Amino acid sequence: MDVRQLKYFVTIVDCAGFSQASRQLNIAQPALSQQISRLEYEVGAALFVRSSRGVSATPRGLTLYRHAKFILRQIDQALISARETTEEVSGRVTLGLPPTTICQTGSQIVERVQRRYPGILLNIVEGLSGSLQSQAAAGDLDLTVLFTSAAVPEWTATELLREELFFVFPRETRILSDDAKDISIREIADLPLILPSGQHGLRRRIDMEFERLDLQLVPVAEIDSLPVLMRCLQRGMGATIKPHAAVNVHGPALASQWRCLPIRDVSMSRINYLYAPPAEALSPAISAVHDELIGLIRDEVAERRWTGVTWIGPAAA
Repeated sequence: MDVRQLKYFVTIVDCAGFSQASRQLNIAQPALSQQISRLEYEVGAALFVRSSRGVSATPRGLTLYRHAKFILRQIDQALISARETTEEVSGRVTLGLPPTTICQTGSQIVERVQRRYPGILLNIVEGLSGSLQSQAAAGDLDLTVLFTSAAVPEWTATELLREELFFVFPRETRILSDDAKDISIREIADLPLILPSGQHGLRRRIDMEFERLDLQLVPVAEIDSLPVLMRCLQRGMGATIKPHAAVNVHGPALASQWRCLPIRDVSMSRINYLYAPPAEALSPAISAVHDELIGLIRDEVAERRWTGVTWIGPAAA
């Protein structure tokens, strides 16, 4: 087994077929098939299931795929580090962040890394927690923020903060009186809600509380894009349940146009975890971004720029 075979194998899985993979790799399809046959012989099992619609990885193939993606990323990182002529930390780091975390830290982490580590190319991927979890497990991310423990096999999870959920709506819509300071979940059940779909971890957390109290939850719409959801609210279509950071979706300067009321009769919160590969697999660049993100979030909380959260992460060094 060699690096070339792993690269061929990963490309075939990503392309879901030999024909497209051969074009992408610029290699004849018979030669590509021969390399995969050799790889299957070394593994001792079939790696693909072939059908009229293309190919898909077998269970053993998926296991090899996850490890191969990680190995290829590590090789790329090793080559970048070896080519450096100075001691500057450098390399490409792909960081997965959920939408509300992007609202609070996205531009800040890019600026912070550029300022302190100009040799690092930071690639930020925005996605729902389920998508980010899958990408991390597939080896497409170097770091990610998720909301459940033990979400990525073999990766370490560092608790960062506990984030409360709020009833969020535009100030100008007058859904509630101006003197309302909080709201009950039973009152929320009678109001028009726009929520993410059931594949979103946040929605499952909300559903759990409504089910526990035997309340019916029928949103007027389900939207998995935070900017689109918040624009619908601005057009007077309802309210939502989100972390406070969601009000920064159009920038902190416009956050004052939103009202965020605590939910008084239930405690709805979620823990933010920073996931990373095992320490022995971390490159200097990944380690640097990992530490910078922890430091940034800690500062955001300590300086009260991140509302509705409690820091539960590592103490400052």
